[in-house]
Amino acid sequence: MIIGGGFAGLKLASQLDHEKFQVVLIDRNNYHQFQPLFYQVATAGLEPSAISFPFRKLFHKVKNFHFRLAEVLEIDVTNNLVHTDAGELSYDYLVIAIGADTNYFGNKAIEAQTMPMKSISEALYIRNAILQNFEDAVNNRDQAELDSFLNIVVVGGGPTGVEVSGALAEMKTHILPYDYPEIDFTKMKIYLIDGMDRLLSSMSADSSEKAKIYLEKLGVSIIQKEFVKSYTDNEVELQSGTKIKSNHVIWAAGITPNIIKGFSDSFYNKAKRLIVDRQNKIIGCNNIFALGDNAAMQYEQYPNGHPQLAGVAQQQAQQLAYNFNQDKQEAFEYQDRGSMATIGRNLAVIDLPFIKIQGIIAWFIWMFIHLMLILGVKNKLLIFINWAWNYITFDQSLRLLIKPVKRKENT
Repeated sequence: MIIGGGFAGLKLASQLDHEKFQVVLIDRNNYHQFQPLFYQVATAGLEPSAISFPFRKLFHKVKNFHFRLAEVLEIDVTNNLVHTDAGELSYDYLVIAIGADTNYFGNKAIEAQTMPMKSISEALYIRNAILQNFEDAVNNRDQAELDSFLNIVVVGGGPTGVEVSGALAEMKTHILPYDYPEIDFTKMKIYLIDGMDRLLSSMSADSSEKAKIYLEKLGVSIIQKEFVKSYTDNEVELQSGTKIKSNHVIWAAGITPNIIKGFSDSFYNKAKRLIVDRQNKIIGCNNIFALGDNAAMQYEQYPNGHPQLAGVAQQQAQQLAYNFNQDKQEAFEYQDRGSMATIGRNLAVIDLPFIKIQGIIAWFIWMFIHLMLILGVKNKLLIFINWAWNYITFDQSLRLLIKPVKRKENT
């Protein structure tokens, strides 16, 4: 039984020997989400369906595979049971791959007011909120409130924060002035706030500096070594006392592992990741494993566990599938294949083990790799057409305000 259909869960489910094992995948959604392109949904570059893949479609020809749409409530370790909102399910082996959620560092007020981007629905919400914001700005007659409409604040200088800031900056230059000619977008400001001393801190210093140069070239205002203190009444206050008026704050400042009830505190490290051995088995359990963001495989090279990256999750899942299929206990060894981030048109940075690449070449490599990682020929084609059209025309036609409508009750 696999809980979670993210990068790790999907990889494991697809590579297990289905002649040897019956595989049950549980997820709260009925689709896999390609997280690296959430920011393009949020900025109207791609439709949600282009980066979402129904589990039943992916596995409809696979024997001994079962999918259950459910919310996991608790794990009964003693009796090998998983309690869900759809009932109880039993397992022989359990794999926890439920990923991570947005980290607000305990600030409930900021959690309630800002916009995260850790799911398709959250990315779509951001798209709706931003577009609605400019529709409201057109009708605004109070110049004193104009800054709140025109300023967008992004918190977090990791890949997500950098990529969404760059995409918003390109919208400001190439798209929004034509959609909303009544608004003076020279007054619009995009702020990127980061508590670290450099952007993309997990990448090389050269790539970090280049990313900063690219963002500033696009017109993004970068504020570093600053933390958000509060966000109330459409005003962001930093620890230094600086205040920024903005109707919308996108929070991309960190992640924290999702937690399932059933394990005592002794099973977790300080970062709330389940402590596992070199085979990804949870220490203290005989038949329960954890992968990716949920696993803390602590040894000399990684005393706090591996970085919470998709590559780590997929490699761990691949090794665990091999161990199950071959009935072996080989230790996991992480192969760092590099990292990358895109900032805008012809602007990207890539750190490979043997070379660092920036600019247009890195941008084309970034597009090619992400296109190859997308599941399904149809989705690859749709994304390629969208990217090609956007590159040629400096435009995209996906700026739709799609909102749920409540049904009227009969009276």
